[in-house]
Amino acid sequence: MSSVKNMIDEGRTAIGIELGSTRIKACMIDEAHNVIASGSFSWENRFENGVWTYGLSEIEEGIRSCYKSLTEDVAAKYGTVIKKTGSIGISGMMHGYMAFDAGWNLLAPFRTWRNTITGDEAQELSEAFGFNIPQRWSIAHLYHAVKGGEEHVKRLVHLTTLAGYIHYRLSGENVLGIGEASGMFPIDSAAGTYDAGMMAKYDDLTGCFPKKLAELLPAVKKAGEGAGVLTAAGAAFLDESGVLQAGALMAPPEGDAGTGMVATNALRACTGNVSAGTSDFAMVVLDKPIATHMEIDMVTTPTGLPVAMVHCNNCTSDINAWAGLFAQFAGAFGMNISTGDLFTKLFTMAQEGAKDGGGLIPVNYISGESITGFDEGRPLFIRQGAGIGLADFMRANLMSAIATLGIGMRILADEGVKITSLTGHGGYFKTGTVGASLLSAACVSPVTLMETAGEGGPYGMALLAGYAAWKKGGESLEDYLDAKVFADAKKITVNASAEDVDGFKAFLAKYEKALKVERAAVEVL
Repeated sequence: MSSVKNMIDEGRTAIGIELGSTRIKACMIDEAHNVIASGSFSWENRFENGVWTYGLSEIEEGIRSCYKSLTEDVAAKYGTVIKKTGSIGISGMMHGYMAFDAGWNLLAPFRTWRNTITGDEAQELSEAFGFNIPQRWSIAHLYHAVKGGEEHVKRLVHLTTLAGYIHYRLSGENVLGIGEASGMFPIDSAAGTYDAGMMAKYDDLTGCFPKKLAELLPAVKKAGEGAGVLTAAGAAFLDESGVLQAGALMAPPEGDAGTGMVATNALRACTGNVSAGTSDFAMVVLDKPIATHMEIDMVTTPTGLPVAMVHCNNCTSDINAWAGLFAQFAGAFGMNISTGDLFTKLFTMAQEGAKDGGGLIPVNYISGESITGFDEGRPLFIRQGAGIGLADFMRANLMSAIATLGIGMRILADEGVKITSLTGHGGYFKTGTVGASLLSAACVSPVTLMETAGEGGPYGMALLAGYAAWKKGGESLEDYLDAKVFADAKKITVNASAEDVDGFKAFLAKYEKALKVERAAVEVL
């Protein structure tokens, strides 16, 4: 305890903060890459005036509250305060639209990744570029605003992401990590920056209005490159107590996809990871090019390698809603069941359910889903037959949560994409190996869970911050993680049985048919 306290007092630590969909989380690691403190702040997006958003004041107050929670954890565990740290990294939910004027005043409400309002623009850009542009990408939102003649566009000077904005507030530097940047605009991996040819095509489409695209987008940095330092103004912004000192090295801000790759050590070719929580997405590092698919996004690792991304807007939100109903039922009978115990019991019961869900077909679309062509969602529960068993119910809901991901992964399998290891992380995997077993059945691949992967994105961002400060010479991120972080990592690998694989395939076939019912529900309800 005293040695950790000394590290904290001397600033021999790294801090990662990630602004996720339902929580802002902070993680502090020591020089041995052990997690020594954490903090969090809970929040939720809102649907206002046709867009999913978080208010700017919520964003700023949320990150301060999260950092305060981290300092309280440090005080409780080690009896000290955080006066300085060696490095800081900011991560956030990728994509979306944050538009600012010359003075960094927000011009329009923040539009998150969850919005599916840019279908026409995404399709037009995809055709112009010969490259898949998903609806949630920043360039699709920008083109939507330009084509729609939105008043604020003529005053637009800076376009960035949530992580990029907080990084700017802390450092005064308008930069993004290359993985985060790849969710704004296509990247040329060889050049290590935005694709120049596609930028020229965009400028032609818009007549360079309001500016050339190169003038609007943040500069691009790879992992380990300098991205500024914590300024005095940035320290005061983050730590309202005034204790935190300026001077910490700032790592390039990365998206939650990139931090997930780092947290699971899935950065080399043919490795992959699946993050499953409010949304779910798979990241597979490619060893060869693949054809363009509208269901598959092409992004990069934090070092710039090409990655096939299968991104789904909906994962566990519908499960959480049902769990909340069960908690209310228990409360009505005077039973106080903790959230952890409730989810453990429900997930465990799913193992006893029929392999194909027993004729129960939940469709978990809280919001739209681009992979299957939905701009809006309506959660549905369909049953074939009279009975409902809780075990079948939970297994069907757990399979529904990753069904759309399974559709995308099937495309990669058909392309012959090689995956030597697939690591799971996020809330879906926190209850034993139930989630890993179902994912293995969906992807027909072994799935590994790592002890540290439970720390998730903020841990991955803390590792990127540590790498920026502690790497030796030209040491690559991949070598750094292999040798210094994950050499002795504890792992569990799960391989679904043939019966589980067949059961998931049978469920998925019914799920895809049920999407016709989902489409009707969107139209009439």
